[in-house]
Amino acid sequence: MASYFDDRAPGWDERTGAPGPSHLAPLAVAVTKIDRRPERALDLGTGTGVAALFLAREFPHASIRGADISERMIRQAKAKIGLDPEGRIAFRVADAARLPWPEGHFDLVTQLNMPPFFAETARMLRHGGHVIVAASSGERTPFFTPDSVLERGFRRHDFVKVSAGRIGSGSYFVARKGE
Repeated sequence: MASYFDDRAPGWDERTGAPGPSHLAPLAVAVTKIDRRPERALDLGTGTGVAALFLAREFPHASIRGADISERMIRQAKAKIGLDPEGRIAFRVADAARLPWPEGHFDLVTQLNMPPFFAETARMLRHGGHVIVAASSGERTPFFTPDSVLERGFRRHDFVKVSAGRIGSGSYFVARKGE
């Protein structure tokens, strides 16, 4: 999987429209559905970092981490950071099935155009934290997961659905980890 995305990293943003408003619209709507501003957020499958950088703008006091299995994608994400004197934003190569952070480290985990990682997301989130699973092109997104599957999968890990919906051709699902 890493080599697949490493090979596709050059020109990724241009081919996918990643920096565009329609690409991020489901995530942008979903963050308005959470009831707490996060102190620490993780963008799983961050790719070139577009969603993580959006989170950094949306939550200017939060520490933002982006993780992706592709080293080339992470290099591109790091190149976008620019000056970050407070070290608020960081990217690292990591497998979403075995993340390097301690249990309960984050208040928010986002997954844009990614398959869900139920158990690892549950391990990463503090009680009361939120998960957002968003798909830029709804059902046409290659890794799309229906809301019913998301709800069932997260419920097994003590999550409660907060909201789900559509914007344009995209969709989003938001759940909160039990307290």
